[in-house]
This record gives sequence, structure tokens and C-alpha cells, in this order.
Amino acid sequence: MTSCEPITESIFYVGVNDRQTDLFESLWPLPDGIAYNSYLIRDEKVALIDAVKGSFSLELLEKIRAVLGPSGKVDYLVINHMEPDHSGAIGMLCAVFPEIKIVGNKKTLAMLKQFHSVGDNVVEVDEKEPLSLGRHRLSFHLIPMVHWPETMVTYEPTEKVLFSGDAFGSYGVFSGGLFDDHLDLSLFDDEALRYYANIVGAFSAFVQKALAKVRTLDLSILCPSHGPVWRKNPGYVIERYDEWSRQAGRRGAFVAYGSMYGQTAQLAEAVGQALVSSGVDEVVIRDTARTHPSYLLRDAWRYRGLALAGCTYDMGLFPPLEAFVALLVSKKVKNKTLGLCGSYSWSRGIVLKKLKEVAAAQGWQCVEPEVEIYGVLSEEALAKARELGGNLAESLA
Repeated sequence: MTSCEPITESIFYVGVNDRQTDLFESLWPLPDGIAYNSYLIRDEKVALIDAVKGSFSLELLEKIRAVLGPSGKVDYLVINHMEPDHSGAIGMLCAVFPEIKIVGNKKTLAMLKQFHSVGDNVVEVDEKEPLSLGRHRLSFHLIPMVHWPETMVTYEPTEKVLFSGDAFGSYGVFSGGLFDDHLDLSLFDDEALRYYANIVGAFSAFVQKALAKVRTLDLSILCPSHGPVWRKNPGYVIERYDEWSRQAGRRGAFVAYGSMYGQTAQLAEAVGQALVSSGVDEVVIRDTARTHPSYLLRDAWRYRGLALAGCTYDMGLFPPLEAFVALLVSKKVKNKTLGLCGSYSWSRGIVLKKLKEVAAAQGWQCVEPEVEIYGVLSEEALAKARELGGNLAESLA
């Protein structure tokens, strides 16, 4: 990928790869980094759509200069989303281009004062009036709570390009290719779904409202603030977001367990084996103590079937599994068919009681039998776990 990749004759990618940050929002692992996408529209007036994290300001400026030349100026900075990984370069841009006007909606401009103490040279926009750059016109469409209250998208109808902010984004940097036709979409699905579940998933009801607006636009190219630019098939990522935000779930199952000495793990394995034997092709089993919650949440989001197997710890639920279950609740995970396994040494029923309370609160459907072991794992308990896996598979048909 060149330093300022052209998307069309007049629209350029001037974003950056961040291979240094290891945790997004200081929470979610970034084994392959993340890109901060910024786009430059060259016309009678020049508009920069979103910026980058502050530590990459100079790299952004170099790319802008590569497009406009050393004396070129930027007339507008359009802010789709005020989060610092997109607005961190505002101070540099205002210093280098003192006449730049910052474009945002009413809530954006309030946050601009809050975060950057900027209140002058601003243009407040709404969904009624477009902003003319010359041949290009920018219209603005509010999509609040995807995933901050000020979030909007920017649409350019001449070239049918949507600049979508964090919507339709993904983890990962660009390794040479910027566009969707450069991608292995199976790899994209993994990281895009993890991004969705981690960052956007709790606001899925708002994503559905945003999709209704996006689908009214005549769209040829989709340019998010993270992840690939969609020029071959933007409908692909739109349909993925529809599936994920409806929490439809694929026919498959995620088995998450917490086990201190291996017996509860064997229950989880028995459930998984029975699922496969009963015709469920996609089954994932993970140890909650040794898998980051970011990946656990992704796998739970992906499948309709969910099995939770936990042991008792300090008169409660094994802490890593308890933390994962709390994350499922905070992210508003819905539409799950659930199987439950528990184990105890002297505090009978605690694991199953706690998990059933969560299932009831979330509206998840529980499948029989419940499996509980006391002390030593028995063949009878393993048989019940296999029965549970078979019944869970049948419920997914």
C-alpha cells in the first residue's frame, strides 16, 4: 500500500497502521495491530474525513502533504466520531492549517470543547443540509450510540462513497492491501466479529436503526475508520452487521468452561463431542481461565448454542467463568440456547443456581439435563453431559 492510496481520482486514503498498541481501549488484544483510517477529498475545497490517534499526527500530515503538496491546505475536518483514536490529531491539524473548519453535529461540537477546548472555526451540521466542496457534496446521517452518542456517517453521492466511522470496522492493520478484494474474508470475519462483539455489540439495537439509514443510500464504496475499504462488495460487511446486530447466530455451539483440576473440563469436552456426533459441524471449546474474554465474547456471539461448565470456588462461581458471564450480560447477549454443567465439593447447587439466574434474566432457553458432579467425576455424569450435548444439538436444528 502506498503512503496515500487513491480510492477514486479525488478521494485518497491517508490513514495509518498502528502496530504498537497491544490493547484497544486498554482492554481488547491487538495481535495484528489496528489501522486508523482517514480520508482526503480533493476538490475546490479540501475535506479530511476523520483523523488519527494523536501519536500518529506527523505521519498523517506527511500523507496529506503527499496528496496536496507542501503548500496545500485543508479546508474542512469532518468528525464522524470523537473518540481519541480518530480525533487525537485535531490539535496538530488546527496548528498546521489555522483556517481549517471542523465539521460535526451538535453533540460532536460539544465534545470538541470538552476534549480539545475548540469552539471557533466550527460548522454545525445536521441531516438537512449538505456541505458543498465543489463537485462533491457531503451529506450527514446521524447514527447515535454506534457506539457513542454523537456518532454520524458522511456520504458523498457523486462517487457513492460512505465514510462510516467505527461502523463496519475491524481490528488489524493493512499488510499491503487496503481493499476488500485484497482480503481473505474468513480471516476478516474473525477479527471484524471480535471488534463488533467487543466494541459495538452492546448497542445492537442502535445498529439496526443505523442500517435502516445506510440502506437508503446508493452505495458503491464503504470507507470505515478501522479495517478494509469495501469497493468490490460493500454489501458483504453490511449483511454481516445485520446478522450480528440481530444476534441471529450461526448453527453451532460455543462451550466455555472453568475448571481447577480437570473434571469440569472433561464435562465440557463430553458436551462438545456429543454436539459434533449429533451433526453440529461448528463447535468451539475454550478454557475461560486461559482465553482472553475478547475471544470468548466473539465465539459466544457467533453461535446460537452456548454451554457453560463451571466449578465452585469460595462458595461462588469460578472467577474467570464468572467474569465471562458478567461480560455476556453487560454486552446484552441474546438469543442463546444454553446447556449447563456444574461441579462442587461441599457447596451443592451454587454454580447451577447462579448460571440459571443469569439465563433467566437474559431470556436464554435452557436445555436439559442439567449436569452436576459432587467430588469425583463419574461415568454417569459423563453420560448426562453427552445427553446434554445431543439435546443442545437437536435444539439448533
